[in-house]
Amino acid sequence: MRNLITSLKKAGPGAVLGAALGLFGALPAAQAFNFPVFGPGYEGRLPACEAGLPVITSEFWEKENNFWSSPLRITAYGNVHETAFRPWQSDNIPRRYCTADAMVSDGKIRTVHYSIIEDGGFASIGQGVEWCVVGLDRNWAYNPACRAAQP
Repeated sequence: MRNLITSLKKAGPGAVLGAALGLFGALPAAQAFNFPVFGPGYEGRLPACEAGLPVITSEFWEKENNFWSSPLRITAYGNVHETAFRPWQSDNIPRRYCTADAMVSDGKIRTVHYSIIEDGGFASIGQGVEWCVVGLDRNWAYNPACRAAQP
């Protein structure tokens, strides 16, 4: 062993690297470890469409006020209805898709498409709501015409 070490010192760094790789190559193949995967257990219990409206009202005003310097607010909702519930296979995150008519403070009635997402809140705590007001998607996040906010 002593002769191996002294000969590697004389041989240089390339030989040391080659010897190290040779030793690791001679070891038996590492076996995969099965670690338990932790995460949310989706139950598919989502509130009705009306539960998302206060969030939309608040976030719409905040976005219009802070980012677009606009005085627009949503003042009322009507024709609130579900358009889809878990439209994809059951292994996906449960979502309830809804549509509503919103009365905006400029006097126009606009369509709002939104989804309520199980464990979709901040840090996966609580329900999350993604929404889009047709005609007021100024940053084109759900373009065209909020189609990306629908199932």
